[in-house]
Order: sequence, then structure tokens, then C-alpha cells
Amino acid sequence: MQQPTSHTPPAASPSGIIAALGSFLLWGVLPLYWKQLDTIPSFEILCHRIVWSAVFTALVLVLAGRFHEVREALASRRTIALLLISSVLVSANWGLYIWSVNHAHVVEASMGYYINPLVNVLLGMVFFKDKLRRLQWVAVGFAITGVLVMVVDFGRLPWIALGLAFSFGFYGLVRKVVAVLPVPGLFLETLLLSLPAGGYILWQEMHGVGGLVTGGGLQITLLVCAGVVTSIPLLLFTFGARRLPLPTLGIAQYLSPTCMFLLGVFVFHEPFGATKLVTFACIWTGVAVYVTDGLIEHRKITQVRSAE
Repeated sequence: MQQPTSHTPPAASPSGIIAALGSFLLWGVLPLYWKQLDTIPSFEILCHRIVWSAVFTALVLVLAGRFHEVREALASRRTIALLLISSVLVSANWGLYIWSVNHAHVVEASMGYYINPLVNVLLGMVFFKDKLRRLQWVAVGFAITGVLVMVVDFGRLPWIALGLAFSFGFYGLVRKVVAVLPVPGLFLETLLLSLPAGGYILWQEMHGVGGLVTGGGLQITLLVCAGVVTSIPLLLFTFGARRLPLPTLGIAQYLSPTCMFLLGVFVFHEPFGATKLVTFACIWTGVAVYVTDGLIEHRKITQVRSAE
């Protein structure tokens, strides 16, 4: 696929909106999927997710006639090294996410994805010398305040939320400097980890304790389809991102943690007391300020371009 050559933001197309919302909705309801596998150790589920994602994305690339993009990426040692780093980061993110879902921490996991864009802002400031605008500082301040509320009241850091936010933030940081498109990139990331992941699965199955041997038809299907549920939202997101302005995409991304939050509170009945309410109120305020800042900046840029 060709990268957009124009700097003018694309007009929001109906197909782009549907695809983007579909991707964020699927990511948001994934806890329902992983909950069906909560009798299997989280690490084993992660290994299945890695292996079957490699298989599914390889099939997509072959059918789309894009496997040459993989060969091109493999020609660069730097690209391979960076993809190895990103593969470790994304697998850590996936593993922590699966563990948090299957150990009744969906609400805290949703917090991680609410603050992830604000973490990205901080990482951009540290590694790319990006200058934060005033409202961005305010947004980050609200997020930090929310985290401190939990530290003071519970005496601990919300390590699940921070782990998810920073692992995905650093993953995005690495992928930003790797010249590989999302689908071939995901294939190579999962391929690099498929040997140890596949070896662990094989060892489990040979000893009669793996999920494929001990589970029924539904469990086997869910494990094998882990690659599909991982890759389909990414394909939809890639399609939608090319057809939507960045502010629209930025607002839509909060559908995912909102779905997770609602599932955690109303479906899985996780505790949500006054402290978490204050924490989330601070984070939601920070998110609102961040989105507002993005819309203001986008309007300024649009006005300048229209005047040229």
C-alpha cells in the first residue's frame, strides 16, 4: 500500500469511520474473548497468540501479494534488530493484558489505554525533543494526579495500567523508526518469537497439559483463532487510519478503553470504589484536555493551509 503523499488531512470517509470504529470496538471487547480461556495459564495463551498471529498474517500477505515487503525488511539487519525489540515489547504488552483480564483487573487495564496517548506525548518529548503545548502539560498533569491518588490511597502504583501504557508506548516508539508497514511488521514480530513460543506449546502438548490436548472443541478453536482476533482489528485500523483525519482517529481510539472499563464494572463486576472514581475522573479530565488541544491545533493547521 502506498503512503499518503499529500500533507492535507483526508476527509472522513464512511468506510474509514466504520473500519476505525470496528477496530477499536473489537479491541475493546477482547476481554470477553480472553475470559473464555481463563482456565489456561496466561503465558500459554500468549504463546498461542504469537504463533497463530504469525500464521494468519503470513496468509494475509500471501493472498494480498505483499510478501515481497517481508523480504525487503529482512534485507536490513537494523530493521531486524529493531523488530526484535518491538516484538519483545508487544509480547510483554499482550501477556500483561491477558493476565490482567483473567485475574480480574480489566478496569485497571482500561486505565492503561486511557493514559497511553499521554505517555506517548512524554516519550516524544524525551526521545524526539518534542515541545509540549500548554494544554498537553495540563493533560499530563491530570493523569499524573490520578496515578498519585491511587498511590496515596492504596499505597501502590497502578502497575498494570502503567505497564500496559509504557510497554505499548515504547513499542510505538520503536515502530516509529522502523520503515515497515503494520501487517508485514506484525508478521515479522510474531515470526521472530514463534520458535520459542511454538516450542513451549509443543512441550506442553507432548506432556499432556497443553490447551489443545486438555480442551474441548471450543477451547481449541479459541486458541487457534487468537491470531485472527489479534490481526483483524489491526487490518481494520490500517484501512481506517488512511481514510480519516488524525483528530477523528484520536477521538475514536478512546472507544477501546471505554468498552473495557464498562465490561470491567458492569459485566465482570470488578470493585470500583471512591478512590478509583477520583483516579478515573482525573484521567478522563486529562484525556478531554488532550483531545481539545488536538482539535485546536488541527484547526490552526487547517486554517494556515487553506490560506496558502
